[in-house]
Amino acid sequence: MFTVKIYLPEQHRVWNDFAAQAKNAPFLFQRGFMDYHKDRFEDFSLMVYRNGKLVALLPANRVEATLYSHQGLTYGGLLLKETTKFRDVIFMFKSVLEFLSAQAVETLALKLLPSMYSAQPNDELNYLLFLTEAQLTRRDALSVLNMNNRPKISRNRMEGVSRGQKYNLIIREVDSFDEFWNAILTKNLQQKHAATPVHSLEEISALKKSFPKQIRQFNVYQDNQIVAGTTIFETETLAHSQYISGNEDKNTLGSLDFLHWHLIEDVFKHKAFFDFGTSNEHQGKKINEGLQYWKEGFGARTITQDFYSVNTKNHKLLDTVML
Repeated sequence: MFTVKIYLPEQHRVWNDFAAQAKNAPFLFQRGFMDYHKDRFEDFSLMVYRNGKLVALLPANRVEATLYSHQGLTYGGLLLKETTKFRDVIFMFKSVLEFLSAQAVETLALKLLPSMYSAQPNDELNYLLFLTEAQLTRRDALSVLNMNNRPKISRNRMEGVSRGQKYNLIIREVDSFDEFWNAILTKNLQQKHAATPVHSLEEISALKKSFPKQIRQFNVYQDNQIVAGTTIFETETLAHSQYISGNEDKNTLGSLDFLHWHLIEDVFKHKAFFDFGTSNEHQGKKINEGLQYWKEGFGARTITQDFYSVNTKNHKLLDTVML
């Protein structure tokens, strides 16, 4: 019933058109986002067809005998249209596993899309991973605020907001990332974690040009000097703080409290969710308590993201699912 083919660069428009109509494909699945780091990965994305018609996508890259949900993306899985029924998803996934097994890919490693990123229910793959005896390899805890049923913001966070008002902080949405990357973000990551941002300044600037409405930068200023900021990835259902950082006076000034209170109360009040991201460290095994406390002060609560590994030969376990 279904055939599987490896994505080719000349199919980028077909890929993008399908992803734009999928129920579970935020803009990160557009090739313009996926391909910004194509030199780092061996792209092995898959396209699933039924009678010659494209019915599903699987963003992925290959490393030897393992196919990964694209390692340059935060989440992945089968991209489906909202009209796709569960029975068809069974055979799509079975066809993918059979194809990979024939390609000498022994393991499929998937990082599933968190529930709030999908416009429609999206747990078909979760169930099929159970049937194919996939192993849970990691689980991250995301701090997510339900914008339609928000708990009260904590006194500590509101005190920060008051300090921001007291010190006459100003929030500006800007098109350039230079100030935030150079004066705040890169410096903090280097000093605290001996790390650099996942996206270089050049990469995030290029992505902004490709996705001007989805990637947004908000900076906080005191006396015209940047003191904090956050980079927002905006999807149909939510706003996600991709990067959050402030200078050494952030607690005194209340800059990050002031900024996120403004984003929640005004800029993104129409969204269903506000995603503060994970506070996990050590492959999901530990939680940064201070960071978690700060996010929960805004009313954020926990939604998990699961990572699975499945043996491609287990496609046989999907032969007799439907009675």
